[in-house]
Amino acid sequence: MQDAICQALALTRASTARARTADITTTGRRTGRPRRIEIWFYRVGETNYLSGLPGKRSWYANLQAHPAFTFHLKNGIRADLPATARPVTDPAERRRVLRDIVDDLNQPHNPARIVQPTQLEDWVNGSPLVGIVFGHQVAPDGA
Repeated sequence: MQDAICQALALTRASTARARTADITTTGRRTGRPRRIEIWFYRVGETNYLSGLPGKRSWYANLQAHPAFTFHLKNGIRADLPATARPVTDPAERRRVLRDIVDDLNQPHNPARIVQPTQLEDWVNGSPLVGIVFGHQVAPDGA
């Protein structure tokens, strides 16, 4: 099962929209109640990330207040993985990671079916971005 989980997390530019889709359960920042949503995840290098179109997102505010969450794989394999969110705030790291994500989204086969081209500067200036640390690891500062 571990191999299947690793395979599901190892997205490539050829990954389908379905393969990129997961659910996350966060803890509400105001209510403390669980909040489950469907979201896309991305892989840059050896790290998985959560992001989204520019704008304020409740899931991001929840993860800033309560970084522990559950990542639910649901396509190809079903698994509930404990995780910790590491908000990416360093400008150079944000630009590097978001450049890769935007390049992926701007592919001719348009995996997200969004208006193309989506602009890197819009994402750098307004998109949430968190690295996912799986398991019971502690998210290192600046990693």
